[in-house]
Amino acid sequence: EAKKDSCFEKQKTQVASSSYFLVIALLALASWQTMASDPSPLQDFCVAENSSHVLVNGFVCKDPKDVKAEDFFLAAKLDMPRDTKANKVGSNVTLINVMRIPGLNTLGISLARIDYAPLGENPPHTHPRATEILTVLEGTLYVGFVTSNPDNKFLSKVLNKGDVFVFPEGLVHFQFNPNPYKPAVAIAALSSQNPGAITIANAVFGSKPAISDDVLAKAFQVEKKTVDWLQAQFWADNQN
Repeated sequence: EAKKDSCFEKQKTQVASSSYFLVIALLALASWQTMASDPSPLQDFCVAENSSHVLVNGFVCKDPKDVKAEDFFLAAKLDMPRDTKANKVGSNVTLINVMRIPGLNTLGISLARIDYAPLGENPPHTHPRATEILTVLEGTLYVGFVTSNPDNKFLSKVLNKGDVFVFPEGLVHFQFNPNPYKPAVAIAALSSQNPGAITIANAVFGSKPAISDDVLAKAFQVEKKTVDWLQAQFWADNQN
């Protein structure tokens, strides 16, 4: 009987230990999910106080008594075409984020108008802090993204006026206008007040200072002279 009681107690201890670790794992998962996007506001708004020297994740809040309608407004003129000839890739991204509308602080959203010249593209890039949903307003776009390692599966689609496509947070994606005669226009919404953008070619071959050509030659399995040629190019920014 004593042996049975001992086994029963041991089983209870194991169950309790398993439950404890399960609870810890669930709490960690919940915490990770909470940290996976911009924080939710705990008040009506937190208008960014750009003159503050206090460093926080985001921006310090302006005193609500000093908040005005202008803090939530921008005469962005998004109805007007942008210049797509100023860079080699033939596109122009007009981003409306917290730096342009202080009232976006803590609200977890931003917006962009993207103009594409004929055969222009928004080259492969990532948004480290945001998922993007893109709507074609004019023209046709060939779009796609690549999943993470180890699969690196490429998902792509041709979009026409009125079509919508989603690019998951952090994944490399692009948009290309395949029409050699007509421009295209899209509007994108992003799930962060400051989504960030890392253009792959610019980051890899246009970094300052430059990444060692030994490193890049090994990574891309090409000769160093090819890397040197790429690093010598003028890597233009299409972010406006």
